[in-house]
Amino acid sequence: MALPVVDTDYLKEIDKARRHLRALIAYKNCAPIMLRLAWHDAGTYDKNTKTGGPNGSIRNEEEYSHGANNGLKIAINFCEELKAKVPKISYADLYQLAGVVAVEVTGGPSIDFVPGRKDSNISPKEGRLPDAKLGLFHVLPDLMITIVHNAVYHFINFISCS
Repeated sequence: MALPVVDTDYLKEIDKARRHLRALIAYKNCAPIMLRLAWHDAGTYDKNTKTGGPNGSIRNEEEYSHGANNGLKIAINFCEELKAKVPKISYADLYQLAGVVAVEVTGGPSIDFVPGRKDSNISPKEGRLPDAKLGLFHVLPDLMITIVHNAVYHFINFISCS
């Protein structure tokens, strides 16, 4: 799958947005809710229908009023203030960039950000986010199996080398 292509003016807007987000997140102390906004916009992706995902649709009342999105209107409003300063950027990119900057501002790693997401006005039906009550095996079963397999493999190798 090819990466989206954006022009240099768009990249300059992304850099400007990143600076504004750094200041906003530090000043408002809102990193957790900004990261949650990015996750909730992206977490609706359905691999079977190839719908949902990080497309900015969480800005629609139909979606931000879902039970799982309770309280995210605060982060949406923060981003809306910033959007006025960087109007060329899609909401989809702005929300994901907010998550990236939230991680960085709180001392996490620097994350490469690839812009070029398109906005959607179509909100997914409620219930598309993974259910946190079902744990990681529900969310990432294949990854978890791989992690356990690798851990056992390395443990056995460690024991046999000792």
